[in-house]
Amino acid sequence: MAEPSQARLNRGIQLAGTKVLLAAMRPSPIMPTPLRQSDLDAFLDEALPPEEMARIEQALRDDSDLARSLAAVVARRDAGVHTLGAVWRRHRLSCPTREMLGSYLLGVLDDETADYVTFHLEQIGCRYCRANVTDLRRQSEQSAEEDRPRRRRFFQSSAGRLRRSRGERGNREH
Repeated sequence: MAEPSQARLNRGIQLAGTKVLLAAMRPSPIMPTPLRQSDLDAFLDEALPPEEMARIEQALRDDSDLARSLAAVVARRDAGVHTLGAVWRRHRLSCPTREMLGSYLLGVLDDETADYVTFHLEQIGCRYCRANVTDLRRQSEQSAEEDRPRRRRFFQSSAGRLRRSRGERGNREH
């Protein structure tokens, strides 16, 4: 009995992808460190550190087997075949929220959570979260600069009001 066309397509992509991926997983002069399918998935999701993205991009230009491996990964995705890891990465389920990153910058997280955020930013090197932290720092510095003149005006107006109220009180006492 013939397989339905979608199932046949998925099976063909998986089999073809396996052959090509096995070739890409071997070390070569271009890629001395073998790549895994998860590396190619992360490359497509732009979830790798910039140095690793550049290394893989250069290798893709120089290695036709690796380029075929990437094409197989793209075809698998286009066919709707997803792994649990791919779904996890795509939806950034391990990433701290922006609010949590802000709390991390303020130093108000409990030790365990702060350790996880540090690990996520420094060891995992999540580009998405690093970009959020950079943006939060920039916003904080920008708002601090904008707040200085306003605070000075408030202080000056408050100090002036206090002087006037002390003067009025002094006049009433006499």
